[in-house]
Amino acid sequence: MYNLVLLAARPPEWTHERFIAWWRGDHAELTCRLPGLRAWRHTEIDAALEPRSEGWDGISVLGFDSPEDLKKALASPEWADAVAQVGDMKGRRIAVMGHEAEMFTA
Repeated sequence: MYNLVLLAARPPEWTHERFIAWWRGDHAELTCRLPGLRAWRHTEIDAALEPRSEGWDGISVLGFDSPEDLKKALASPEWADAVAQVGDMKGRRIAVMGHEAEMFTA
């Protein structure tokens, strides 16, 4: 699996609850349409392990079969729609991509 991982913080004027509801609701409706999307996991962050990790609201992991499939998704009209919906929200994000390796399964 090749993943796009997004760590996001809400816009300053939004509550955490509002941001998670939007991310898992209206924004999810657009994200689910991405071509080539094989898996999507979302974590609502409710606590930070240490002070330097504070200030984030959620993590989204979007899985694709290959880097090429992710590139196609990022060039798609569906991605453009999702980006347009975010607009100028003024939240923060970190976006990184890479190959997944399963390290442990119970």
